[in-house]
Amino acid sequence: MAQQENALYTPQEVREVAGLIRSLEAGAKKGPGGQKKSFTCKKTTFVLAGTDGVTVDSWRFNDWDYKNPDLPTYARGLFTFQTNGKPGIAIRGYDKFFNTEEVNKTRWHNVETNTRGPYELSVKENGCIIFISGLPDDKLLVCSKHSTGVRSDVAASHAVVGERWVDRQLNALGKTRKDLAQELRSRNATAVAELCDDSFEEHVLAYVGDRAGLYLHGINLNLPEFATYPGHLVHKFADEWGFKKVEFLVKDDIQDVRTFLEGVAETGAWQDKEIEGFVIRCQARDSEGEPWHDWFFKYKFEEPYLMYRQWREVTKAIIAGRNPKYKKHQKITGEYLKYARRQLASDRTLGKKFNQNQGIIAMRNGFLKERGLTGAGIIQMESEDGGEGSADVMRDVLLTFTATIGCGKTTVAVALQKLFGWSVVQNDNIEGMKGRSRRFVGEISSAFLTGSSVVIADRNNHQRRERKQLIEDVKNLIPNATIVAIHFVHEQPGVSRHASLERIRQVTRDRVFSRGDNHQTIQAGTKSQPEITGIMEGFLNRFEAINILTEPDEWFDTVIDLDPTASSRENLEAVVSRLHSLYPKLFHEMPTGDDMDEAIEFAIRDYEPALKQKLFSTPSSSKKEAKAAQKSMKLTQNPRLPKIDYFCIRLPPNPILTVLESHFKAQDAMTQRFYRQLQQSRRIQPSFHITIIHRANSKEFPDVWERFNTMHKDALTAATTNNTNIDNNRPEPELETCRVVLERVVWDSRVMAVVTRLLDAQEKDLGTTNELAHITVGTADQSIKPKESNDLLHTWLSGGSGEGTGISEMEIKGNVVIGGSVRGVLQRY
Repeated sequence: MAQQENALYTPQEVREVAGLIRSLEAGAKKGPGGQKKSFTCKKTTFVLAGTDGVTVDSWRFNDWDYKNPDLPTYARGLFTFQTNGKPGIAIRGYDKFFNTEEVNKTRWHNVETNTRGPYELSVKENGCIIFISGLPDDKLLVCSKHSTGVRSDVAASHAVVGERWVDRQLNALGKTRKDLAQELRSRNATAVAELCDDSFEEHVLAYVGDRAGLYLHGINLNLPEFATYPGHLVHKFADEWGFKKVEFLVKDDIQDVRTFLEGVAETGAWQDKEIEGFVIRCQARDSEGEPWHDWFFKYKFEEPYLMYRQWREVTKAIIAGRNPKYKKHQKITGEYLKYARRQLASDRTLGKKFNQNQGIIAMRNGFLKERGLTGAGIIQMESEDGGEGSADVMRDVLLTFTATIGCGKTTVAVALQKLFGWSVVQNDNIEGMKGRSRRFVGEISSAFLTGSSVVIADRNNHQRRERKQLIEDVKNLIPNATIVAIHFVHEQPGVSRHASLERIRQVTRDRVFSRGDNHQTIQAGTKSQPEITGIMEGFLNRFEAINILTEPDEWFDTVIDLDPTASSRENLEAVVSRLHSLYPKLFHEMPTGDDMDEAIEFAIRDYEPALKQKLFSTPSSSKKEAKAAQKSMKLTQNPRLPKIDYFCIRLPPNPILTVLESHFKAQDAMTQRFYRQLQQSRRIQPSFHITIIHRANSKEFPDVWERFNTMHKDALTAATTNNTNIDNNRPEPELETCRVVLERVVWDSRVMAVVTRLLDAQEKDLGTTNELAHITVGTADQSIKPKESNDLLHTWLSGGSGEGTGISEMEIKGNVVIGGSVRGVLQRY
């Protein structure tokens, strides 16, 4: 970081900025031969309020793209503009920074080798980021990470609330927006602050009264490359312009930094105050001899914040009438729940406020005050008492994989069985499709009941839904089971996602083709190479990595990360070493190197699968005829197909999402609130449809059910006879087409739906047995079923919307018509 004030100003170079924008524009385009780039950049244009059409462009990458080595910029928060035909940078956020050990560059040995001091350790405030800068016309620009905000007298976006705080500061100093805009413009700089205001939005730490406001923690130069002010100059600017200051301390030696951070992490508190962690600002280089540049990394404390987050989620569970699930801090969380239940029962308004992220901190602090404890104190007591008791685990341990084909999971599983005599339950040994998942878990339960202390579940679990099913079913049968995920990581640290997957493709294909037919589902010696690669590519494309901060992965007791391109011998030793460290009573002593060599040799040379099954590929366009023939054969040989669950008009999601986004973007923040909540919590439905009739209503409307059932059977027969391609290896042929008009969005705090009109209803004898034809957009949480949209719309038809009803509505303008496909949907289980 620059250390002298007179060295901080650097003007923008039009050519450099233009080159950056060209690279960003190319981010969403395909390269030569239709090959897409390894990153995607989204551009959003905002018209600035109070101007005559002045615009700025926001540029945004996917979060996972920041790990790629080839981005045109690593700025997280970047706005550009045009003035007199010349491009400029209006807002420049920090380069994306990562937690220690999160990526290769932040591994401690690399930090110790490739950084230099002084090291500024600033307290990580707990709010939302706000950017402030000046435009050439002396207008002050206040933005959140990717938006200029939406104005409203009732409620506001982050940017608008940040703007109000700026006005409050300036009024107190007798200064104007123009003054601040000119000051920042003269510096070619962006002020970076944290908006911390519990009256607007609660996070983990409390910010009320004098603690609320804008905390200035950085000033960046508006340049393509990252350059930022040192802490003492940031503090000086904060004093001059009324910002709150972020505390920081300076250390010259990286070993002192690490010792300090690890010491504070033991309690999660510094100077008698709970903090979330530290941001460390220094200079780094990519390798020896390379130039130094400004660089940040962070050291984020897991506790007590994971405990606080757990308390928040279990409270929301009991408000929703669900049984709360929690695996850590069990004793103190049980006591907290008793307190929370009492509070919710005494004040019926608390539950509604809590679900709107208000009163969360008050509930937590009330419990701590009643018990005379602090979060840091609880963590310290648990540490002194021996933590969560993992050292005493001796049995009922389930090892499960998250992998794709060729990673080596079966080799590792068989080698572990050879070493310790543990049971292996192989999903591929479960014949037939009916109740397959349930029977798989039944085999696991039987293995535990017959005396195995550890059971290895040999299944890919490469999608979250598979992991969710496994965890829930196992916990129902063996409530005290310890579930360990062996995760073959598909995005390697310091390597782009594209490069990681290419390397995995090469290694796993070599393994699969070298073993020939010695596999239960992939007989490479018999099947053609295109067919095998099609199967493997399908698994790779569907792979969903473990994220321990979200369901269902947060319910794993431990996650052991492995490299799918490493040898099975290396991965076996990594699993055994980690298990011995975590659960020392699980086996008495570490196997020797020779023992592990022998186990791997057995797994590769001597092991043969007991049962071989066929698995059809997801073919390329050149294999469509073969795929159709396979499906036809499958339907002919297995006439006992799953039952129809419901008939619907299936609709393409992208046009609907585009309409929703454009309409909500034009509304105030209060109107947007529930839609944004669904987006941010990933509760928008992955696909959209209008239900015509559900099996549950077949007795009430037998003629409708019989008519569509007959249409389905006729279409299925025709598809089989003509070798017609049927979607997703499931016999769900198209029965009819239908045009749909999107008319109105209706929602409450639980569910959102789009009221629709069927244009072809009379002509094609189409309709719905529901009260209204509608699309369910999403629900607030997984306990709320999509069918609740029927209740919402019934209430809306009876009493309308507006204040006192709890229901909101928005007209969809423009006569939006979308083409749909009438299909029967099969039961999944």
